Amino acid sequence: MSESSSSRPAHRAVLLEEAIAALAIGQGARRDGVYVDATFGRGGHSRAILAALGPAGRLIALDRDPEAVAAARAIDDPRFSITHAPFSELARVLDAQGAASVQGVLADLGVSSPQIDDPARGFSFRAPGPLDMRMDPGRGPSAADWLATATEQQMREAIGDYGEERFAKQVAKAIVAARAREPIRRTEQLAAVVAAAVRTREVGQDPATRTFQALRILVNRELEEVALMLPQALARLAAGGRLAVISFHSLEDRLVKRFLKACSSDRLPRDLPIRARDLPQAPLRIVGKARRASAAEVAANPRARSATLRVAERSEAALDPAVLNRIEPDAWRS
Repeated sequence: MSESSSSRPAHRAVLLEEAIAALAIGQGARRDGVYVDATFGRGGHSRAILAALGPAGRLIALDRDPEAVAAARAIDDPRFSITHAPFSELARVLDAQGAASVQGVLADLGVSSPQIDDPARGFSFRAPGPLDMRMDPGRGPSAADWLATATEQQMREAIGDYGEERFAKQVAKAIVAARAREPIRRTEQLAAVVAAAVRTREVGQDPATRTFQALRILVNRELEEVALMLPQALARLAAGGRLAVISFHSLEDRLVKRFLKACSSDRLPRDLPIRARDLPQAPLRIVGKARRASAAEVAANPRARSATLRVAERSEAALDPAVLNRIEPDAWRS
């Protein structure tokens, strides 16, 4: 790591109190249930869950980042375990832990502050560093590797779709021209190329913001990971169990929202002559409205500004296997 941990801002778990409340851990026998932190990060949510758990409770944590896994080793609690795995492998991890069902799953999506703040990870255009962006540096190609081989059309589509960049065509063309002169291997190189291509700047936003977001999502298959994780979480929730998901950009949130809506709906035509109480029960019930960080939390941690928490509860209805296919990895496009 290129910086000492003391030189970086302290990591703050976003929507901490709201997420723990959403899991409803303190309600009766749920204190001694099994819970999952699908994205350990630096453990803010995990430590709060452990504080709320009873002596017989269990917390199973996952993270694809080896640095996060190393940080988790500092938790000395027999109720806690950590596995180095992406959350798309949730079912496999739970099988290995002997957890057929769980009382709650919390997934804090997106990139963590320590990843952004370490220039050696290459997530940020604000500091020079290798253009990597992988949450797990040992798996898959880096952002620089992808840019070296992608076609202009592939770049245009990725930057337009994942970054929602209206200048995607110009950015892709500029990257192709730049890499013809020299390989684009560093964050400052890419940021300069994008800045020259994006002439209109949004107030308060660096011109490279959307392109860096797009590459990060693509390199880490973030939307595919979410689409694979959600059905696995639903399948493992016990009746009354809670699923709480914190997303940080519109594409993630749209995917989560669509999944929860699909799995909490009977999906029958409105004009059928059937009373509501006679309809088959859906496997999920949405709990409350989407929640966002308070003004006080945003003031203390500006990265919480875009966070959205959505919560659902498992019903007692039998789970139709077909419901697990109600959302595809690209459903966010709709």
